[in-house]
Amino acid sequence: MLHQRDCLQFFLTASQNQRCGCAQLQSQTRSIDIGANEQNGKPDQRDIFCKVRDAFSVFARKTSNVLGTAWAFVVAILIIVVWGVTGPTFHYSDTWQLIINTGTTIVTFLMVFLIQNTQNRDAKAVHLKLDELIRALKGARNKLVDLEKLSDDELIALEEQFTRLRKRAESTVDKADDAVEKVEHAAASR
Repeated sequence: MLHQRDCLQFFLTASQNQRCGCAQLQSQTRSIDIGANEQNGKPDQRDIFCKVRDAFSVFARKTSNVLGTAWAFVVAILIIVVWGVTGPTFHYSDTWQLIINTGTTIVTFLMVFLIQNTQNRDAKAVHLKLDELIRALKGARNKLVDLEKLSDDELIALEEQFTRLRKRAESTVDKADDAVEKVEHAAASR
């Protein structure tokens, strides 16, 4: 069963809801617990793609939490040590080597998807937090919200604009430092 926090990601954007065929749920509250709908006798209205995506998201988050620990690293080292120690027993055969090669290939292949899912989710969360900060700050340029959706040319132009702003700020600071030095020098010479 998916919990409230797990289902919250499902309700973040309207485009995600439409992609998953869940637009009819968009008007419902964001903190809805899909599992509770099933328990209350209401059928789960999400299509199979939505359910698979949500299940994978929960699986990826929990797996990354477990595999990102020191204990998982220790277990991986122990597996390699056990494999290495068993080499003489199996006379360093091709099968013995194939076991570690196949195992590491499969784990690496699957971890790519888990890591990418985790990074996408984290990046989306950071962007949403930054967008909220930009929106909430008085005097901030609201056009910087959803900056990640700009084209490369628009990002380069914006980067150049910020470079010019930084140079202007540096020259202002340099002028202020020079003025402070003159005042200090004049005060010291008295």
